[in-house]
Amino acid sequence: MRTPRKSISALFAGATLAVLAPGALAQAAPGNAEAGKNKIAMCIGCHGIPGYRTAYPEVYHVPKIYGQQEAYIVKALQGYKTGERSHPSMRGIARGLTDADMADIAAYYGGPHNK
Repeated sequence: MRTPRKSISALFAGATLAVLAPGALAQAAPGNAEAGKNKIAMCIGCHGIPGYRTAYPEVYHVPKIYGQQEAYIVKALQGYKTGERSHPSMRGIARGLTDADMADIAAYYGGPHNK
């Protein structure tokens, strides 16, 4: 007995989803704001000064990150680490951060105490 082509395609699609779904649904572990408080020394030099502008590599307005959404902070840090974002100082800082560090920093800056 031959299996129709549509049935094989459906079976393959279902098997693919079963394998990929757990990874697709997995989310990054939540950060620890208390741990993040000990990891922000490199951040506060620029982001802790309201209205601050850097002069390297060009004059650049430093954005406020207190109260920013945690997911945005993590995505931005990941972008600097991978080179997707290009600010040299931030790329250098992000390269030294682990995923846990990024989550902790994001939890600290994005937490309710900073809104």
